[in-house]
Amino acid sequence: MKKNMGTTDRVIRVVVALIAAILIFSGILKGAWAIVAGVVAGIFLLTSLVSFCPLYTLVGINTCKRTSH
Repeated sequence: MKKNMGTTDRVIRVVVALIAAILIFSGILKGAWAIVAGVVAGIFLLTSLVSFCPLYTLVGINTCKRTSH
């Protein structure tokens, strides 16, 4: 797996996941919406940790800055 997510992208995903968690645990999101938000938040956290998004690969997006070696 090659990294295809940059730092800004990863930070945004973590912030969105935290907001979703706050909305779920505060009771603002309930039922099916809470489940969907929880799943999306989990996916966002996982992809942020590994810096790889499979969907980006399918559509050809790469937000990771390339370093020259």
